[in-house]
Amino acid sequence: MNQMKNRMQALGLLDRSFKAASDEHLAGAIDALGDDHREGLDAFVEELTPDGVRAGVKAGRIDGGMEAIAAIVTDAALADCIDKLGDNAENPSSDQLREVLPGIVERHNLGITRIMLASTVAGEAPASAIIRDLLKNDETLALPKVDDVELAPLLDTSKRSADEQSELRAQRKAAKKAKQDEARARKAQSIAARRK
Repeated sequence: MNQMKNRMQALGLLDRSFKAASDEHLAGAIDALGDDHREGLDAFVEELTPDGVRAGVKAGRIDGGMEAIAAIVTDAALADCIDKLGDNAENPSSDQLREVLPGIVERHNLGITRIMLASTVAGEAPASAIIRDLLKNDETLALPKVDDVELAPLLDTSKRSADEQSELRAQRKAAKKAKQDEARARKAQSIAARRK
């Protein structure tokens, strides 16, 4: 039971970190993504924008989508942090983290750094207790206080019949496939152009 409570708190922290990130922070991270990461993110969001990411996070709170989105948008920041921590990356001390995090914030922005940290807590990293403390109490990194975090969106399914809902899903799936096919075609064209 205690493990479930800790898990829910960790997911709540991750959710709060996305809410605390500005559109500018999210847009900067999205713009910096390489093709593979953009394709990965596209699997979890309707559009590669801050609003698209926020909607994907909201929809993915329970099924792991939120954590996947966090992993994708913070991958560069996490790699940077691991590099700077060096041999201490597996289980850094509070002092070691405090030493490297200002540079991470400078290079990747505050919002993405907070999401990265919250993501490591949700991933049950050995330093989770230290990181949770930073996200709650650090002068720079502390997340803004919130009253209640709603972990699951309330859905009013009475607005559409099952057939209408199914048709809408099919339309979205087809649109997403068309977008992915178009992206693959552009990528293939780009590779072909470079080979000439």
